[in-house]
Amino acid sequence: MRTNYGYGRQCLDEDDVAAVVDVLKSDFLTCGPKVKEFEQAICCYTGAKYCVAVSNATAGLHIAALASGLQKGEEAITSPNTFLSSANCICFVGAKPVFADIDAETGNIDAKEIEKHITPKTKVLVPVHFAGQSCDMREIARIAKKHNLVVIEDAAHGIGSDYCGTKVGSCAYSDMTVFSFHPVKTITTGEGGAVTTNSKELYDRLCAFRAHGVHKDGAMLNTWEYEMRELGFNYRMTDFQAALGLSQLKKLEKFKARRRQIVDFYNKELKLPHLIEKDFSNACFHLYPIFVDNRRDFYFKARDKGLNLQVHYIPVHTQPYYRQFGYKKGDYPNAENYYEHCISLPLYPSLTDDDLVEIVKRIKEIL
Repeated sequence: MRTNYGYGRQCLDEDDVAAVVDVLKSDFLTCGPKVKEFEQAICCYTGAKYCVAVSNATAGLHIAALASGLQKGEEAITSPNTFLSSANCICFVGAKPVFADIDAETGNIDAKEIEKHITPKTKVLVPVHFAGQSCDMREIARIAKKHNLVVIEDAAHGIGSDYCGTKVGSCAYSDMTVFSFHPVKTITTGEGGAVTTNSKELYDRLCAFRAHGVHKDGAMLNTWEYEMRELGFNYRMTDFQAALGLSQLKKLEKFKARRRQIVDFYNKELKLPHLIEKDFSNACFHLYPIFVDNRRDFYFKARDKGLNLQVHYIPVHTQPYYRQFGYKKGDYPNAENYYEHCISLPLYPSLTDDDLVEIVKRIKEIL
């Protein structure tokens, strides 16, 4: 049992260490076979046809926005209840981020709110699977088809989750899905991310944007030649990161089962207001936010008791940078109300039953 608990942490074992060491002793540290093997494993797990591993999820969102064709003068709609990257990737390509308020029960973007913000300039939707639970992708896909929009799922929280019997990342209801493998996520590659798609055209564009905009095809395949056809970036993943990802992916279902056990325990023992899981969801929970009346007071009392909790997230539209687009407090009341009361409890597979009893005991002492 620990003295201090954070809201999240990586879960590594000797198999993970050995996988990385094997690559460090090999001939390839980057641009080698492990990246391709990891991409194929993600395709096998999710059911998607193609996968592009990248240096982090922000890079994945960036190249997905580029691959979608989103450009200056156009708009993309996303959630205000997310990390900055979900909206920043829209700004990276010169487009305008537009927000749609959340469903107060799930923390996810409300599909009914999306349609209120669609204009002739809208080209892309970026739904965010907050805390691990999928958005209502069937409804979002219906809206996208009606208005001829590209859908990029921000599944930074979502690897391992299911929606209506399909894996998040299958792209059954979207054009692309972006994952994160940051250490606090369900599986980790240290830093890292991936983009899945079922479109060969999008896959080719994603691969080019990941590696400087370079193409090597046709007669160039067996020579030193290559062509830069668009401005790309160096967003590649290393082989030792991919090796760690492969090892972690083998444990994903076990991680998911433990995360759901922890959520069930908190629900039963604390009986505090929390996000609701919908019938269409079988989430691999990344976060467990509860709602408290005096969040600041709760935060510091928890810290004094060795609970280093976190708030997810400050609504993006309230950030100083986003004021240039005309956004202000009061624009998205559900997201803002959520933020005023939310705080995330410890949630990671290495927490023991004794740890959970101790965490709940400390929380009850605060309440």
